[in-house]
Amino acid sequence: MSETLPTAAPDRAADLPAQSPPVDPAETAAAGEKVAHGGATGRRLSWWSGDNGEGARRNLGLIGVLLVLVVIGAITRSDLYSNPDWVWDNTLTILKLASVVGVVTVGMTFVIIGGGIDLSVGAIVALAGVWCTTVATQNFGAGGMIFTALTVGLAVGIVNGVLISYGRLVPFIATLAMLVAARGLAAEISDKQTQISDNQFINGIASNSLLGIPLLVYILAAVVAAGWVLLNRTTFGRRTVAVGGNPEAARLAGINVKRHTLMLYGLSGLCCGIAAVMLTAQANSAQAAMANLYELDAIAAAIIGGTLLSGGRGTIIGSLLGVIIFSTITNLFAINGLSTEAQNMVKGGIIVAAVLVQQVQFRSFTQFLGRNRLTT
Repeated sequence: MSETLPTAAPDRAADLPAQSPPVDPAETAAAGEKVAHGGATGRRLSWWSGDNGEGARRNLGLIGVLLVLVVIGAITRSDLYSNPDWVWDNTLTILKLASVVGVVTVGMTFVIIGGGIDLSVGAIVALAGVWCTTVATQNFGAGGMIFTALTVGLAVGIVNGVLISYGRLVPFIATLAMLVAARGLAAEISDKQTQISDNQFINGIASNSLLGIPLLVYILAAVVAAGWVLLNRTTFGRRTVAVGGNPEAARLAGINVKRHTLMLYGLSGLCCGIAAVMLTAQANSAQAAMANLYELDAIAAAIIGGTLLSGGRGTIIGSLLGVIIFSTITNLFAINGLSTEAQNMVKGGIIVAAVLVQQVQFRSFTQFLGRNRLTT
């Protein structure tokens, strides 16, 4: 008879998972706080170094350019910059010089972000200025003159928008034709003569100040503030970026691209109407040749400020800094007695450099996205 040996019971403790050591709640809280703090810092660094922070970085670069120009002025004309009163007055002069072009540039920035271009802004300013200074219009007082200038600017901008949106004309061709037509109409209305503004309220816009700051600067600040809110805090601004970035995608998303484009050119014309009143106040008169080459100044300032020529990107503050930079250069050349030709060559070089920088940045960004897609 065989004897059955007892078998050993299986060791069930070996099948159980090993218990982790006890966790200290204080260490857990400290680790969580560290992760949260690191995450917040990472988000801040990501915002600064990412594509969203490009506008802030560019604006700081433009402020640096302004500081360099001030240093150059202090070195070349130390006798003037050593006088604080002169420095303050000169700063106000630069801001007054930038005010009219700055208002036009706000409208131009919206148009370029929306994927268009407007070569007729200078002619619209001239037409609105001439129309609001006719004898018949001046009989209605300052209100009638301002209303006429704004209405003419808005109406011509809407005509541009209709030709481009519904007439399917290329913006370059449509606004170039409007440039010639508006200048011709302004010359016809004024009979090629300079029209004097007799309204003291209109003339006082350029000569009067509030708290030591000219009214023209307040108007520029108000237009810039309104443009910033419209672009960054409203649906209109988001749609402008969408239409300029990809019109077909914007259309598929439910945006009426044609109507929105018309509104952009109407906004540009309205800014030209405001600028016409300001320029008329500065000269106490209006003529068909006024605001010559303002379209180039506005486009150049927008490009310097970071507005992408192909549309879909741009900032109002950057455009304002671009206008102030050009005005500072003009002032710097004037106080040093340099020629206008040299000034124009410097401006041209700055425009070319800005476009080249935009192309390099855009190409680098697209290559970065391509590498990320391949890695993924």
